[in-house]
Amino acid sequence: MQNLTYFAILEPSEDGSYSIYFPDLPGCISVGNSLEDAARMAAEAASLHIYSMECDNEEIPAPSVNLSKEDTEGNIVMPVTIHPDLFRMKKDNERIKTNITIPAWLKRIAEEQKVNYSRLLETALIDYLQIPMSGRQ
Repeated sequence: MQNLTYFAILEPSEDGSYSIYFPDLPGCISVGNSLEDAARMAAEAASLHIYSMECDNEEIPAPSVNLSKEDTEGNIVMPVTIHPDLFRMKKDNERIKTNITIPAWLKRIAEEQKVNYSRLLETALIDYLQIPMSGRQ
């Protein structure tokens, strides 16, 4: 299992919240209402950012070991370890909603028969796309 540890910079706000960014992950930002929430949000933001980069076939930046004075002064520096393989598996296996269009008469009959549309569509797509058992998530 792959682990990556990046430094998160937490900038405290007057209201007790924290703005979060990662010098190694440009564009990866978040916010937390407390220090504990900020730690959780930082891990989630970094995981999602790396997942998106992987989906876009972008090169994943190596974590750096040096931070600038600008990043650290007056801020909290927190190492955040993420597990991209586990996050990818979770995201790839999430159940998502999708709309379908079928004739009203067919919907009435299916509902009378208590058809599980999600299960039926998933099974039909796997069969139609000829996805082997080993290729299933």
